[in-house]
Amino acid sequence: MSSPLRERRRAAATGEILDAARAQIAEHGPAALALRSIARTLGMTVQALYHYFPSRDELITALITAAYHDLADAVQAALDAPGSADRPRFVVAAEGFRAWAVDNNAQFQLIYGTPLPHYRAPSDGRTTAGASRLAAVFIPELFGGFTREQLARAEFPPLSPALRAHLAELPPEAIGALPPPAAALFVSAWGQLHGLVTLEAFGHTAFLGPLHSEIFRGAMHNLLTDTRRRIDGG
Repeated sequence: MSSPLRERRRAAATGEILDAARAQIAEHGPAALALRSIARTLGMTVQALYHYFPSRDELITALITAAYHDLADAVQAALDAPGSADRPRFVVAAEGFRAWAVDNNAQFQLIYGTPLPHYRAPSDGRTTAGASRLAAVFIPELFGGFTREQLARAEFPPLSPALRAHLAELPPEAIGALPPPAAALFVSAWGQLHGLVTLEAFGHTAFLGPLHSEIFRGAMHNLLTDTRRRIDGG
């Protein structure tokens, strides 16, 4: 049985390894992540590092898991912050998402950028739990106040039987709890939100300079208005 002291030391060492990995990603990009370089930075051997993370995949999984949860925490903190009541909560949540992406660009690229070569996510759901948390935050802010019957009648181009069946079979902790038309509408809205943030995070809208936030806020207001208009009673 591990002693509390040993557990604290392990937690501290694990935290140092993760911090060193984040620093490497921030400087060289996610694809350049290398265990030997991290071990060298920390003054430890690769064999010692393997004691905490048996493989590169395990380290990447830990980084992705932590990034998703950090992002979900940031979005929730934005919603809970004083002064947020003057804007629609969906817009507040979207701006919290954008702010985290801008402030944590390397981690954003890790979870939403080009898939890392040779990395395979585990099947235990560790890397998707945070993404599910995000959906659980955004869905009520986008669809709050509507009944399931209204969501089932959401205006969306007719779904093929295959797509309708697929959306209906998704796990409830993701978007599977939504009726298929609303699930399709949510994916569409999420693509617009995420697309604007990705363009900024990857430097494709640098021509906007400091005016990104104004463009983004206006787009999120329009997105919310359009989405709710497409739901019966919106």
